[in-house]
Amino acid sequence: MKLTSGKLAGMNAVSNERGVIAAAAMDQRGSLQKSLAKEKGSAVSDEMMEEFKILVSEVLTPHASAILLDPEWGLPASKRRAKNAGLLLAYEKTGYDKTGPGRLPDLLDHWSARRLKEAGANCVKILLYYTPYDPKEVNDRKHAWVERIGDECRANDIPFFLEFVGYEEGADEKGFDYARKKPEIVTESMREFSKPRYGVDVLKVEVPVNMKFVEGTRCFAGQRAYTKKEAIDLFHKAAAAATKPFIYLSAGVSNAEFSESLELAGESGVKFNGVLCGRATWKDGIPIYAKQGANAFRKWLETEGVKNINNVNDKLRAATSWHSIYEVEPALARV
Repeated sequence: MKLTSGKLAGMNAVSNERGVIAAAAMDQRGSLQKSLAKEKGSAVSDEMMEEFKILVSEVLTPHASAILLDPEWGLPASKRRAKNAGLLLAYEKTGYDKTGPGRLPDLLDHWSARRLKEAGANCVKILLYYTPYDPKEVNDRKHAWVERIGDECRANDIPFFLEFVGYEEGADEKGFDYARKKPEIVTESMREFSKPRYGVDVLKVEVPVNMKFVEGTRCFAGQRAYTKKEAIDLFHKAAAAATKPFIYLSAGVSNAEFSESLELAGESGVKFNGVLCGRATWKDGIPIYAKQGANAFRKWLETEGVKNINNVNDKLRAATSWHSIYEVEPALARV
Protein backbone atom coordinates (compact mmCIF):
# COMPACT_ATOMS: atom_id res chain seq x y z
CA MET A 1 0.00 0.00 0.00
CA LYS A 2 1.37 3.39 -1.00
CA LEU A 3 0.25 6.81 0.18
CA THR A 4 -0.30 9.78 -2.13
CA SER A 5 1.82 12.86 -1.44
CA GLY A 6 -0.97 14.73 0.38
CA LYS A 7 -1.83 11.77 2.58
CA LEU A 8 1.85 11.18 3.36
CA ALA A 9 2.29 14.84 4.34
CA GLY A 10 -0.78 14.63 6.59
CA MET A 11 0.41 11.44 8.27
CA ASN A 12 3.86 12.91 8.88
CA ALA A 13 2.35 16.05 10.38
CA VAL A 14 0.56 14.08 13.12
CA SER A 15 3.37 11.60 13.87
CA ASN A 16 6.55 11.90 15.91
CA GLU A 17 10.06 11.37 14.52
CA ARG A 18 9.67 7.60 15.03
CA GLY A 19 6.56 7.45 12.83
CA VAL A 20 4.35 6.87 15.89
CA ILE A 21 1.12 8.83 16.45
CA ALA A 22 1.26 10.28 19.99
CA ALA A 23 -1.83 12.47 19.75
CA ALA A 24 -3.98 14.21 22.33
CA ALA A 25 -7.78 14.27 21.85
CA MET A 26 -9.93 17.27 22.73
CA ASP A 27 -12.88 16.95 20.34
CA GLN A 28 -15.41 16.11 23.07
CA ARG A 29 -18.46 18.33 22.77
CA GLY A 30 -21.79 17.13 24.21
CA SER A 31 -20.16 15.00 26.91
CA LEU A 32 -17.77 17.81 27.90
CA GLN A 33 -20.61 20.34 28.07
CA LYS A 34 -22.64 18.03 30.32
CA SER A 35 -19.67 17.29 32.61
CA LEU A 36 -18.76 20.96 32.98
CA ALA A 37 -22.38 21.97 33.59
CA LYS A 38 -22.78 19.26 36.24
CA GLU A 39 -19.69 20.45 38.13
CA LYS A 40 -20.51 24.13 37.69
CA GLY A 41 -24.18 23.78 38.55
CA SER A 42 -25.19 26.01 35.62
CA ALA A 43 -25.12 26.27 31.83
CA VAL A 44 -21.79 26.32 30.02
CA SER A 45 -21.15 29.12 27.51
CA ASP A 46 -19.45 28.80 24.12
CA GLU A 47 -16.60 30.91 25.55
CA MET A 48 -16.04 28.38 28.33
CA MET A 49 -15.96 25.48 25.88
CA GLU A 50 -13.42 27.34 23.74
CA GLU A 51 -11.32 28.33 26.75
CA PHE A 52 -11.20 24.78 28.11
CA LYS A 53 -9.95 23.50 24.74
CA ILE A 54 -7.43 26.33 24.37
CA LEU A 55 -5.90 25.52 27.77
CA VAL A 56 -5.62 21.81 26.96
CA SER A 57 -4.06 22.64 23.58
CA GLU A 58 -1.55 25.15 24.96
CA VAL A 59 -0.35 23.00 27.85
CA LEU A 60 -0.44 19.48 26.41
CA THR A 61 0.57 19.82 22.73
CA PRO A 62 4.27 20.41 23.53
CA HIS A 63 4.13 16.78 24.73
CA ALA A 64 2.09 15.39 21.79
CA SER A 65 2.65 14.74 18.09
CA ALA A 66 -0.82 16.13 17.29
CA ILE A 67 -4.14 17.20 18.75
CA LEU A 68 -7.64 16.19 17.68
CA LEU A 69 -10.15 19.05 17.90
CA ASP A 70 -13.63 19.83 16.63
CA PRO A 71 -14.44 22.74 14.26
CA GLU A 72 -17.34 23.88 16.48
CA TRP A 73 -15.41 25.02 19.58
CA GLY A 74 -11.89 23.87 18.82
CA LEU A 75 -10.64 26.20 16.07
CA PRO A 76 -9.28 28.87 18.49
CA ALA A 77 -7.45 26.05 20.31
CA SER A 78 -5.99 24.81 17.00
CA LYS A 79 -4.22 28.17 16.61
CA ARG A 80 -2.65 27.81 20.07
CA ARG A 81 -1.07 24.40 19.65
CA ALA A 82 2.69 23.86 19.81
CA LYS A 83 4.68 24.08 16.56
CA ASN A 84 5.58 20.38 16.79
CA ALA A 85 1.93 19.25 16.88
CA GLY A 86 -0.17 18.41 13.85
CA LEU A 87 -3.96 18.86 13.69
CA LEU A 88 -6.80 16.39 13.22
CA LEU A 89 -10.33 17.79 12.93
CA ALA A 90 -13.53 15.87 13.65
CA TYR A 91 -16.12 15.79 10.86
CA GLU A 92 -19.09 14.16 12.64
CA LYS A 93 -21.78 15.70 14.80
CA THR A 94 -21.45 14.91 18.48
CA GLY A 95 -23.48 11.91 19.67
CA TYR A 96 -25.75 9.93 17.35
CA ASP A 97 -29.33 9.79 16.07
CA LYS A 98 -31.56 8.77 19.00
CA THR A 99 -34.80 8.70 16.99
CA GLY A 100 -34.32 5.11 15.81
CA PRO A 101 -32.15 2.01 16.33
CA GLY A 102 -28.54 1.61 15.26
CA ARG A 103 -26.90 4.78 16.69
CA LEU A 104 -26.70 6.25 13.20
CA PRO A 105 -24.10 9.01 12.68
CA ASP A 106 -24.33 12.36 10.93
CA LEU A 107 -21.82 14.87 9.54
CA LEU A 108 -21.51 18.52 10.56
CA ASP A 109 -23.80 20.60 8.36
CA HIS A 110 -21.38 23.38 7.46
CA TRP A 111 -18.23 21.34 6.95
CA SER A 112 -16.65 19.10 4.32
CA ALA A 113 -13.26 17.41 4.01
CA ARG A 114 -12.21 20.31 1.79
CA ARG A 115 -13.27 22.89 4.41
CA LEU A 116 -11.57 21.01 7.24
CA LYS A 117 -8.36 21.00 5.20
CA GLU A 118 -8.76 24.73 4.50
CA ALA A 119 -9.18 25.27 8.27
CA GLY A 120 -5.75 23.74 8.80
CA ALA A 121 -6.51 20.05 9.32
CA ASN A 122 -3.72 17.63 8.44
CA CYS A 123 -6.14 14.70 8.81
CA VAL A 124 -9.92 14.14 8.98
CA LYS A 125 -11.37 12.04 11.80
CA ILE A 126 -14.78 10.36 11.99
CA LEU A 127 -16.44 8.58 14.93
CA LEU A 128 -18.82 5.72 14.23
CA TYR A 129 -20.73 3.57 16.73
CA TYR A 130 -20.44 0.10 15.28
CA THR A 131 -21.09 -3.54 16.02
CA PRO A 132 -20.96 -6.36 13.47
CA TYR A 133 -24.05 -7.82 15.22
CA ASP A 134 -26.43 -5.04 14.14
CA PRO A 135 -29.05 -5.86 11.47
CA LYS A 136 -27.63 -5.89 7.93
CA GLU A 137 -29.79 -2.90 6.94
CA VAL A 138 -28.25 -0.75 9.70
CA ASN A 139 -24.66 -1.73 8.92
CA ASP A 140 -25.20 -1.35 5.19
CA ARG A 141 -26.10 2.30 5.78
CA LYS A 142 -23.01 2.76 7.94
CA HIS A 143 -20.76 1.08 5.38
CA ALA A 144 -22.03 3.35 2.59
CA TRP A 145 -21.57 6.40 4.87
CA VAL A 146 -17.92 5.49 5.55
CA GLU A 147 -17.33 4.82 1.84
CA ARG A 148 -18.58 8.33 0.97
CA ILE A 149 -16.23 9.92 3.49
CA GLY A 150 -13.33 7.78 2.25
CA ASP A 151 -13.97 9.00 -1.30
CA GLU A 152 -14.19 12.61 -0.11
CA CYS A 153 -10.84 12.31 1.70
CA ARG A 154 -9.26 10.67 -1.37
CA ALA A 155 -10.50 13.52 -3.55
CA ASN A 156 -8.98 16.08 -1.18
CA ASP A 157 -5.80 14.02 -0.65
CA ILE A 158 -6.06 14.09 3.15
CA PRO A 159 -5.69 11.13 5.54
CA PHE A 160 -8.88 9.56 6.89
CA PHE A 161 -8.87 8.38 10.53
CA LEU A 162 -11.88 6.21 11.39
CA GLU A 163 -12.73 5.77 15.07
CA PHE A 164 -15.25 3.06 15.85
CA VAL A 165 -16.77 2.48 19.25
CA GLY A 166 -18.51 -0.81 19.95
CA TYR A 167 -21.88 -1.09 21.68
CA GLU A 168 -24.87 -3.32 22.28
CA GLU A 169 -28.37 -1.86 22.53
CA GLY A 170 -29.74 -2.22 26.03
CA ALA A 171 -26.48 -3.59 27.48
CA ASP A 172 -24.21 -2.17 30.16
CA GLU A 173 -21.13 -1.58 28.03
CA LYS A 174 -18.98 -1.34 31.15
CA GLY A 175 -20.32 -4.62 32.55
CA PHE A 176 -19.16 -8.24 32.58
CA ASP A 177 -21.49 -9.60 29.86
CA TYR A 178 -20.41 -6.96 27.36
CA ALA A 179 -16.75 -7.48 28.35
CA ARG A 180 -17.09 -11.07 27.09
CA LYS A 181 -18.41 -9.84 23.71
CA LYS A 182 -16.09 -6.86 23.31
CA PRO A 183 -13.06 -8.69 21.81
CA GLU A 184 -15.13 -10.03 18.91
CA ILE A 185 -16.81 -6.65 18.29
CA VAL A 186 -13.44 -4.85 18.18
CA THR A 187 -11.75 -7.55 16.06
CA GLU A 188 -14.50 -7.81 13.44
CA SER A 189 -14.79 -4.01 13.20
CA MET A 190 -11.03 -3.80 12.54
CA ARG A 191 -11.35 -6.50 9.88
CA GLU A 192 -14.28 -4.75 8.17
CA PHE A 193 -12.82 -1.26 7.98
CA SER A 194 -9.39 -2.43 6.84
CA LYS A 195 -11.04 -3.21 3.46
CA PRO A 196 -9.70 -0.92 0.69
CA ARG A 197 -13.22 0.12 -0.37
CA TYR A 198 -13.53 2.39 2.70
CA GLY A 199 -10.38 4.40 2.02
CA VAL A 200 -9.48 4.49 5.73
CA ASP A 201 -5.81 5.33 6.36
CA VAL A 202 -5.70 4.82 10.15
CA LEU A 203 -8.05 2.81 12.37
CA LYS A 204 -8.65 4.39 15.78
CA VAL A 205 -9.69 1.41 17.89
CA GLU A 206 -10.68 0.40 21.38
CA VAL A 207 -8.47 -1.87 23.43
CA PRO A 208 -10.03 -5.31 22.71
CA VAL A 209 -10.58 -6.20 26.40
CA ASN A 210 -12.03 -4.46 29.45
CA MET A 211 -9.04 -4.24 31.81
CA LYS A 212 -11.26 -4.39 34.91
CA PHE A 213 -12.07 -8.01 34.03
CA VAL A 214 -8.50 -9.16 33.21
CA GLU A 215 -7.32 -11.33 36.07
CA GLY A 216 -3.78 -10.55 37.19
CA THR A 217 -3.77 -6.86 36.26
CA ARG A 218 -3.65 -3.89 38.64
CA CYS A 219 -7.07 -2.78 37.34
CA PHE A 220 -8.74 -6.15 38.02
CA ALA A 221 -12.00 -5.57 39.92
CA GLY A 222 -12.57 -9.17 41.05
CA GLN A 223 -14.74 -10.77 38.34
CA ARG A 224 -12.79 -12.59 35.64
CA ALA A 225 -13.80 -12.41 32.00
CA TYR A 226 -10.31 -13.34 30.79
CA THR A 227 -6.96 -14.44 32.23
CA LYS A 228 -3.95 -12.29 31.41
CA LYS A 229 -2.80 -14.86 28.84
CA GLU A 230 -6.26 -14.88 27.20
CA ALA A 231 -6.21 -11.08 27.11
CA ILE A 232 -2.82 -11.10 25.38
CA ASP A 233 -4.19 -13.62 22.84
CA LEU A 234 -7.16 -11.31 22.21
CA PHE A 235 -4.81 -8.36 21.54
CA HIS A 236 -3.08 -10.56 18.94
CA LYS A 237 -6.34 -11.70 17.36
CA ALA A 238 -7.60 -8.12 16.95
CA ALA A 239 -4.26 -6.86 15.60
CA ALA A 240 -4.13 -9.72 13.08
CA ALA A 241 -7.50 -8.61 11.64
CA ALA A 242 -6.15 -5.16 10.67
CA THR A 243 -4.24 -4.49 7.46
CA LYS A 244 -4.13 -0.72 8.09
CA PRO A 245 -2.22 1.12 10.83
CA PHE A 246 -4.19 1.25 14.08
CA ILE A 247 -3.97 3.40 17.19
CA TYR A 248 -5.69 2.95 20.54
CA LEU A 249 -8.25 5.35 22.02
CA SER A 250 -8.64 5.81 25.75
CA ALA A 251 -12.49 5.52 25.70
CA GLY A 252 -12.97 7.57 28.86
CA VAL A 253 -11.07 5.26 31.22
CA SER A 254 -8.68 6.56 33.88
CA ASN A 255 -5.06 7.36 33.10
CA ALA A 256 -3.95 4.37 35.19
CA GLU A 257 -6.25 1.99 33.31
CA PHE A 258 -5.28 3.26 29.87
CA SER A 259 -1.57 3.12 30.76
CA GLU A 260 -1.94 -0.49 31.90
CA SER A 261 -3.84 -1.32 28.67
CA LEU A 262 -0.86 0.00 26.68
CA GLU A 263 1.52 -1.97 28.90
CA LEU A 264 -0.42 -5.13 28.08
CA ALA A 265 -0.39 -4.26 24.36
CA GLY A 266 3.38 -3.81 24.66
CA GLU A 267 3.78 -7.07 26.54
CA SER A 268 1.78 -8.88 23.87
CA GLY A 269 4.09 -7.51 21.17
CA VAL A 270 1.27 -6.32 18.86
CA LYS A 271 2.35 -3.73 16.32
CA PHE A 272 0.11 -0.82 17.27
CA ASN A 273 1.04 2.58 15.84
CA GLY A 274 0.22 4.98 18.65
CA VAL A 275 -2.69 6.55 20.48
CA LEU A 276 -5.27 9.27 20.36
CA CYS A 277 -5.76 9.88 24.07
CA GLY A 278 -8.29 12.35 25.45
CA ARG A 279 -10.10 12.01 28.73
CA ALA A 280 -7.42 9.80 30.33
CA THR A 281 -5.22 12.90 30.23
CA TRP A 282 -7.46 15.82 31.20
CA LYS A 283 -10.87 14.66 32.50
CA ASP A 284 -9.89 14.92 36.20
CA GLY A 285 -9.36 18.64 35.60
CA ILE A 286 -13.03 19.23 34.67
CA PRO A 287 -14.18 20.02 38.27
CA ILE A 288 -11.15 22.27 38.76
CA TYR A 289 -11.98 24.37 35.69
CA ALA A 290 -15.72 24.43 36.51
CA LYS A 291 -15.27 25.45 40.16
CA GLN A 292 -11.97 27.31 40.29
CA GLY A 293 -11.57 28.78 36.80
CA ALA A 294 -8.99 28.95 34.04
CA ASN A 295 -5.85 29.73 36.07
CA ALA A 296 -6.40 26.83 38.45
CA PHE A 297 -7.08 24.50 35.51
CA ARG A 298 -3.90 25.66 33.74
CA LYS A 299 -1.86 24.91 36.90
CA TRP A 300 -3.51 21.48 37.16
CA LEU A 301 -2.72 20.75 33.50
CA GLU A 302 0.89 21.86 33.93
CA THR A 303 1.35 19.34 36.73
CA GLU A 304 -1.18 16.47 36.63
CA GLY A 305 -2.12 16.82 32.95
CA VAL A 306 1.50 16.79 31.80
CA LYS A 307 2.23 13.87 34.13
CA ASN A 308 -0.73 11.98 32.60
CA ILE A 309 0.32 12.56 28.99
CA ASN A 310 3.93 11.65 29.75
CA ASN A 311 2.67 8.49 31.43
CA VAL A 312 1.01 7.52 28.13
CA ASN A 313 4.04 8.64 26.07
CA ASP A 314 6.23 6.41 28.20
CA LYS A 315 4.11 3.37 27.19
CA LEU A 316 4.45 4.33 23.52
CA ARG A 317 8.00 3.01 23.50
CA ALA A 318 6.25 -0.27 22.64
CA ALA A 319 4.46 1.28 19.63
CA THR A 320 5.80 0.77 16.11
CA SER A 321 5.94 3.04 13.09
CA TRP A 322 3.28 3.02 10.38
CA HIS A 323 6.02 3.58 7.75
CA SER A 324 6.45 -0.09 6.83
CA ILE A 325 2.70 -0.62 6.35
CA TYR A 326 2.66 2.13 3.71
CA GLU A 327 6.10 1.19 2.30
CA VAL A 328 7.62 4.51 3.34
CA GLU A 329 11.37 4.69 3.88
CA PRO A 330 11.85 6.32 7.32
CA ALA A 331 14.45 8.67 5.83
CA LEU A 332 11.93 9.84 3.22
CA ALA A 333 9.00 10.07 5.63
CA ARG A 334 9.97 13.50 6.93
CA VAL A 335 10.68 15.02 3.52
